[in-house]
Amino acid sequence: MLEVSLSHRFGGRDGFLIEAEFATPTPGVTALFGPSGCGKSTLLSAVAGLLRPDRGRIALDGTVLADTIADIALPPERRRCGVVFQDARLFPHLSVRTNLRYGERRAPREATGPGFEEVVELLGIRPLLGRRPGALSGGERQRVALGRALLSRPRLLLMDEPLAALDAPRRAEVLPFLARVRHRFRVPILYVTHALDEVDRLADHLVLMEAGRVLATGTVEDLSARTDLPLLAGRRDAGVALACRVTAHDPAGGLTRLDFAGGELRVPLRAEPAGEALRLRVRARDVSVALTEPKGLSVQNILPAVIESVEGAGAHEAILRLRLGEAALLSRVTAEAASRLALRPGLTVWALVKSAAFGPEDGWE
Repeated sequence: MLEVSLSHRFGGRDGFLIEAEFATPTPGVTALFGPSGCGKSTLLSAVAGLLRPDRGRIALDGTVLADTIADIALPPERRRCGVVFQDARLFPHLSVRTNLRYGERRAPREATGPGFEEVVELLGIRPLLGRRPGALSGGERQRVALGRALLSRPRLLLMDEPLAALDAPRRAEVLPFLARVRHRFRVPILYVTHALDEVDRLADHLVLMEAGRVLATGTVEDLSARTDLPLLAGRRDAGVALACRVTAHDPAGGLTRLDFAGGELRVPLRAEPAGEALRLRVRARDVSVALTEPKGLSVQNILPAVIESVEGAGAHEAILRLRLGEAALLSRVTAEAASRLALRPGLTVWALVKSAAFGPEDGWE
């Protein structure tokens, strides 16, 4: 368990105040998510030992890293946190191999964890070993920085918006490697981001922050389905993360069938074998509703549902929370449609989701 409870003020009595408290299970990936300037990086710095908070306590799996009341403040090197920043911060005069070996030398002798060859293969950086950081792309530098952090065999991996400085192609290059690390190693990860697609792809648990405070904590699936969190539900890409399992492929039709707690979805053909578990993001803007079961439509996914809530979303839209068995979906409709159809809690409807709404980026292992 990672436990964080702290208070810290910047800039004097009227300065920015962070008062945050959360506890998340380990191992797994916990994402600190929120807009820029909400205090995410400050929390990460406090966990790493780079910032001593005014008041607070930080503990990892029962080991107290900091406690202002007990006057405990382990120095950064004793906390055994591997840190990956926005800028890779590699040693420019050293080769990739020597940068990696530097991380390896920082690992305590008794520590267990991945070895040099395993990390090099996992991150696909063998062709880079003889080069210097200045000759690498941004995505390559971030992979090397991640490898250096892993080779220090940390008890906790801290990642401070590691993809924020990359353009879209480089982000797409690095994300699969981060997902590999998530699956291969059991080191807990605290991941700072304001990009929802990174949360979708990587996170097990979510800490939602705004203006220096924690608004909510929970699994990605649970928080994504809440309509009382404008920071999530108010986004144009708002939607629910569903835990699914591949049941069958139809290569001729170009479709894959997925089971989830509320029924079955048909999505464009995927590479995962039958039986594989994955999560799928169903965006609210891609879900329509009908009062009677539609016939003769091209829509592949027509699912019975019950409206649990209707929330306003601006002057001209509404967000519906739909219950499908043990699962939930969100649907974004116009306020005019909600009024015309008399949509209300308890009403049985049909949820319509086009298969074509899903792309490869909407599902992940």
